[in-house]
Amino acid sequence: MRTKILNSTIAFFTIIFSSCSDFLNLQPDYLINEESFYKTTIDFEASVIGPYASLQEATYALLALTELTTDNLTVTLQSPGVSELECDEVRLSSNNDYIHSIWNACYGAISRSNNLLGRLEGASIPDQEKNQYRGEAYFVRGYAYFILVRLFGPVQLVDKAFRSPNEIAASDMSRKPVNEIYEFIIQDLEQAGDLLQGLTMPGKGRASSGAAKALLGKVYLTQKEYEKAGTVLKSVIDSGQYSLVNNYAGLFDKQNDDLPESLFEIKYLSGNVGEGNSFALHFVPTVYGGMALFPGNQLGGGRLSPTMDMANAYENGDVRKNASVSDSVPMSDGSTVRMLYGKKFVDFTASNIADMNNNFTVLRYADVLLMYAEVLNETGKTADAQSYINLVRARAGLTAISGLSKVQVVLALEKERRVEFLYEGHRWFDLVRTGRALSVLNAYFTASGLSYSVEDYETLMPIPQREIDINPALEQNPGY
Repeated sequence: MRTKILNSTIAFFTIIFSSCSDFLNLQPDYLINEESFYKTTIDFEASVIGPYASLQEATYALLALTELTTDNLTVTLQSPGVSELECDEVRLSSNNDYIHSIWNACYGAISRSNNLLGRLEGASIPDQEKNQYRGEAYFVRGYAYFILVRLFGPVQLVDKAFRSPNEIAASDMSRKPVNEIYEFIIQDLEQAGDLLQGLTMPGKGRASSGAAKALLGKVYLTQKEYEKAGTVLKSVIDSGQYSLVNNYAGLFDKQNDDLPESLFEIKYLSGNVGEGNSFALHFVPTVYGGMALFPGNQLGGGRLSPTMDMANAYENGDVRKNASVSDSVPMSDGSTVRMLYGKKFVDFTASNIADMNNNFTVLRYADVLLMYAEVLNETGKTADAQSYINLVRARAGLTAISGLSKVQVVLALEKERRVEFLYEGHRWFDLVRTGRALSVLNAYFTASGLSYSVEDYETLMPIPQREIDINPALEQNPGY
């Protein structure tokens, strides 16, 4: 029996850690070999790409699990897969492809972060560079665990790279309580914020002190630690490093990376195998009447579409609607077809819509402002909260709100976040955080004439069955 458990556990980590793209041609990530430690700054600069590469692999699964599961997106009739349909109906099975992908990608990021931290212990590089790489590893690891704990609840806590298979077998691979996971996340993000303080990072695709503090603020907000959230979020606002850009649509233009509104982005680079952004492929229709939408007669994947409820959520004059949703599709023959589709990531000049440069923004200043507004509202400063909401509304071309009650501000924030962050992976987390997932989504299903509903247990998603099969210590979430 011990041999069976040992083999299963090693297989578990081998699958998790070797599933990520082999950017660096490393040996298996679950083992550290003292003789192969990277020794120079150049070596570590290459190694630090690994954790970010794993996050890149998580983005589309994150969109499916946090947008398609809500009233924001639905599947179209154009070749939806079983996993998409499960997300659309909030009927996720433990064999769902996106459940497996997000689990694998997050633990891949954790593994690579642990491996980097382990290598840094024996490194002879300048302290400033060592602190930078440590800070980046702590940030990525904290972010990966934050995704996992919000989706799955209790998860395994792996805090080091293993030096031998026996170390793996001797480790506790059971799920840890949610509060323990959050304590670990907070510790990681605090360390990241401190270690990266004062450092100039090479672009928004790398962690920074500001990004770590903003993410820490979101963690505290999720835990309803409003005073702590307010302190850290206000420090980001007061830093003067970030600001709203004037052109909302420009946030998603491939030419506009590293804008002052962005705190952290997941980078994509077209022309390199596995490193391009294929979001547009999933958002635009495949074909209509024998015609394609893009130059070169390219066909979209056409699996995802904004719901009519989403399209109707925008106020008159909101510039974000035209940047995010369209009901007019340009065809390759110059004509147009009336069809609802998501356009935030679409570039109609692209030569290959499955391989684009658009980055995926994880944290931006508008999010910081709206999170801080939520903190103010929850701590009795409702009038002040509205002033921060109005900063975001003004950029969208909307009039200011005022005189709202606390409950009304809660609803105003819910709506504002929905239209501001469409397709950016926030909606599911926002609704679960505020305790409104069941009421909002079930009302949407009923109004749309759909026969399914969301139950309380479904606010946590199922543990991937493949992980349970290879790791006897894992238990499934209730209801699945």
